[in-house]
Amino acid sequence: MSTPFAAPSPAAYAYPLLIKQLLHTAADTASTQEIVYRDTHRYTYAAFIERLGRLANALRRLGVGEGSTVAMMDWDSHRYLETFFGVPMMGAVLQTVNVRLAPEQILYTLNHAGAEVVLVHADFAPVLAGIAGQLTSVRRIVLIGDGEPAPSCALPFDGEYEDLLANAPAAYDFPDFDENTRATTFYTTGTTGLPKGVFFSHRQLVLHTLAVAAAFGTAARQGSLRRGDVYMPITPMFHVHAWGFPYIATMLGLKQVYPGRYAADTLLHSIAKEGVTFTHGVPTILHMLLSAEASQGVDLSRCKMVIGGSALPKGLALAAMARGMDVFTGYGMSETGPILTVAHLRPDFDGDEQDEAAERVRTGAPIPLVDLRVVDDEMRPLPHDGASIGEVAVRAPWLTQGYLGNPSASDALWAGGYMHTGDLGSIGPSGTLQVSDRLKDVIKTGGEWVSSLDLESILSEHPAVAEAAVVGVRDARWGERPLALVVLKPGAQASVEDLRAQVRAHAEQGRISKYAIPDEVRLVAAIPRTSVGKINKKGIREAIARPDGGTN
Repeated sequence: MSTPFAAPSPAAYAYPLLIKQLLHTAADTASTQEIVYRDTHRYTYAAFIERLGRLANALRRLGVGEGSTVAMMDWDSHRYLETFFGVPMMGAVLQTVNVRLAPEQILYTLNHAGAEVVLVHADFAPVLAGIAGQLTSVRRIVLIGDGEPAPSCALPFDGEYEDLLANAPAAYDFPDFDENTRATTFYTTGTTGLPKGVFFSHRQLVLHTLAVAAAFGTAARQGSLRRGDVYMPITPMFHVHAWGFPYIATMLGLKQVYPGRYAADTLLHSIAKEGVTFTHGVPTILHMLLSAEASQGVDLSRCKMVIGGSALPKGLALAAMARGMDVFTGYGMSETGPILTVAHLRPDFDGDEQDEAAERVRTGAPIPLVDLRVVDDEMRPLPHDGASIGEVAVRAPWLTQGYLGNPSASDALWAGGYMHTGDLGSIGPSGTLQVSDRLKDVIKTGGEWVSSLDLESILSEHPAVAEAAVVGVRDARWGERPLALVVLKPGAQASVEDLRAQVRAHAEQGRISKYAIPDEVRLVAAIPRTSVGKINKKGIREAIARPDGGTN
């Protein structure tokens, strides 16, 4: 059987889905719109596009060509946005380096990715200097001075970023090439083994941009991202392209604000001064914004914030809602590019504040083009009854196709033709996903599975609780038992028994199993976190397993 096919005109343009195509609308309709970096830089989209040409010419002079890898080590800035576009538009690969990793891990990622040129902020130059002698592929290093004197470290800089751009021509003919060309790479921050490299093509990033823009642009009740919004990321730009939102904001021609190094006062100042209406971050960042002393003088009622990276506790959501914030969950992972689902309120939602908070902290409904299911151990899909729990498996056109140079891990990731997320969850009759826990974090006790995420959310609803983390610890009788670490709000008081009673009350209401009532609750000053702000449960479990039980 032949497939019907109409031959295109030889003059027709095939329009490859390249990152450069995202600039057309902004260039034509938002040329005077602003891009802002802290209180130090403010320029238009027209100037931004001109700087992309200067960046490409400067990098070309340093020997960057198609297939070269350029590594970026910077705070969230207008410069980072320039590399998001300029580097891949040349046909090169942008490596976004997680500057919060240990030096030996940064060394591994640079060598593994084959980075040839490193653009490094002065703040991170000492780290790079400490590993410079072990770099195997880097041949050029560019300093990002950020208006400060050059650092006193032994690095052979090939120029300063702004100087190189100032001395490079603005005209650059960004070529067409295969849309499946690799555009970016970065490394996962798992708590086991070496970081694993994921990678994304131009086609994948463009499709992710379009799908997320469609999901947020058609939001019925809240959580929209549209022209007229003012965008500021509070997710590091090294982490999954700041969840892809800089590409969306640029495509839409939004005013963009880049805050540099994260500090509560700086972020709140930017929100107030620049009129930020849309942002995103991990729960820790939201907690920091709400609890900072400067927060009380800032109106947050116009601010929409997507929370991801870790589950959004209901207590934290209620605290943000009390300030007028529009907070809700977005779900994904490094391997998924990242956004898969969003917890927008449905058009027919009708409930009180408690019901609304419960909806906002759900994992959410799949965005366009996402084929998401929960499966059993044989990869058979489970019913959408809100009760059948299995592993979340997914297909979408922007998922990484494997781990860089790691075929065995890639095959495991894609076993059965769906990407395995490592998350347990259920899907309700309306198609909404609820992640219960990570496979490695669920607590198996008394013949039942207890969700550490549910338990953390319940604890967060206690008025004295600022944060909570729950892990399973070995138990001779029950196999495992939940242990809770709790940080109290400044000046607040609650006893261990008060917190256990909080969980017991929810168990009596049937919200959680009676086996979830923790035998041990520890009041702590802080909860250990990974380099991207997630709760480091592996580190907590390892500390508890030490002879001192993690008390020292």
